[in-house]
Amino acid sequence: MWESNIKGFRIYLKSERHLEANTVEAYERDVKRLTEYLVEVNKPLPPEKVTLDDLQACAQWIAALGMTPTSQSRIISGIKAFFRFLLNQDMIREDPTQLLEAPKTRRKLPDFLSFEEIESMIGQIDLSKLEGHRNKAILETMYSCGLRVSEAVSLKISQLNFDEGYIRVIGKGNKERLIPIGESAIKYILLYYNETRKGMLPKKGQEDILFLNRRGSMLSRVMIFLIIKDLAAKAGINKTISPHTFRHSFATHLVENGADLRAVQAMLGHESITTTEIYTHLDREYLRDTLQHYHPGF
Repeated sequence: MWESNIKGFRIYLKSERHLEANTVEAYERDVKRLTEYLVEVNKPLPPEKVTLDDLQACAQWIAALGMTPTSQSRIISGIKAFFRFLLNQDMIREDPTQLLEAPKTRRKLPDFLSFEEIESMIGQIDLSKLEGHRNKAILETMYSCGLRVSEAVSLKISQLNFDEGYIRVIGKGNKERLIPIGESAIKYILLYYNETRKGMLPKKGQEDILFLNRRGSMLSRVMIFLIIKDLAAKAGINKTISPHTFRHSFATHLVENGADLRAVQAMLGHESITTTEIYTHLDREYLRDTLQHYHPGF
């Protein structure tokens, strides 16, 4: 019974929610944690017989495994999604997860780079090398548009509309959004396209991909990570940096300079405004200076 329900859940996540394969696998693992618990306590219940008490006991079992609150919350979120799917498919009459609570987690503020640090990293790119113009165009585009790394590597030539000053991006859940692109990013994309990309022979099926490796194929996410890690080291930046750091920096700089949160949400492609609200943090020294200047009792 569990296997057929999990299979149906997998199909639903792929075909209706359009989630990526690794995300679907994560959801499956979350549900299998519950089945592992039921085996562990010798309670082989079918999904429709699982109660809130069973789920709360499972949550305690997961916590006892030594997982972080964040990991526990993710597993419980996956289990909740599974039972909501069963309810929507009329496979169960009531959702036993409705009152199931996840452990409270502190939202960690993401690392971000200052504009000067980003400029310093980009300045380390060796433009005499074949891949130099490409790498500069990638980083300029990621920072200018706040792209996820998956969106950057899959960006297509047909998605560029420089006359109107925007690009069209296919993001999570196969959702499309339009993002304005800055003049600097446009400049370096055109330099790369005219100096390097135009003379390349793309592999079959990759003809429309903008950023290619030397073999004419789409770049991997790992390759972008390695490029950024190398540039950060050369720039002497001692922060935990990944491709996502450029996205965090894009959002942070917009919000700190007074951009409307709804506009930032739309550009980032966040489904919920609460996800975007994490970028409302301000520089701690600025807050301290403000208090010292204006608060009589500070």
